[in-house]
Amino acid sequence: MGIGRGIAVMLAHAGADIVVADINLEAAREVVGEIEALERKALAIKADVSKAVDVKRMVEVTVDKFGGVDILVNNAGIIPLKPALELEEEEWDRVQDVNVKGTFLCSQAVAREMVKQGRGGKIVNMGSIDGVYPLMVGFAHYDTSKAAVIMLTKSLSKELAPHKINVNAVAPGIVDTPALWRLADPLGLDPNVIFNSRIPLGRLEQPEDVAKAVLFLVSDTAEYITGICLFVEGGFLVG
Repeated sequence: MGIGRGIAVMLAHAGADIVVADINLEAAREVVGEIEALERKALAIKADVSKAVDVKRMVEVTVDKFGGVDILVNNAGIIPLKPALELEEEEWDRVQDVNVKGTFLCSQAVAREMVKQGRGGKIVNMGSIDGVYPLMVGFAHYDTSKAAVIMLTKSLSKELAPHKINVNAVAPGIVDTPALWRLADPLGLDPNVIFNSRIPLGRLEQPEDVAKAVLFLVSDTAEYITGICLFVEGGFLVG
């Protein structure tokens, strides 16, 4: 959904065959239908990225179906709103498990396959402006997880560079997705009213804006780029 769907469809437009892994299998199947309509191969897999057994199976099925893996986009993430003083230990752990451990487990499993293949590869992790700038109160658990993803990206880029595996991150800003509106609606807020005046480019970010950055980083054009976090946020951080 949202950013993940935008990335998957754009990479398919660019000629990639796609495995869509999601804890929501029906959502994954919907995106697969869109990709197959573009005459690209696609496969939906149900997976909880916080569980190593699911991640292992995801990679095994991918390799069996497509003969290898060249690109990994770690987009899975959760962003529950909860003030720090009310946050339960289990809630903190779940955010770190999905956003941080999930990114590590998928990167580890796919990188192992890429090393075995011997032809390099591209890994793109999903950061956020929240990883460097706490946008709102109630997201201490999420902000911390995204800061960790950005540092994990830098660390993995050094370790995997000898294998010609580029590891980068994309850090979106305020993206117009169902998740954003699920957070705003119960509070009676309109993200356009709240944020558009604070974004120098004057509009909410669209999933396609993020997808274009990912497409760049996995393309040959970015062959000499690794270990960066590319901020795609309409100028918010300098606004």
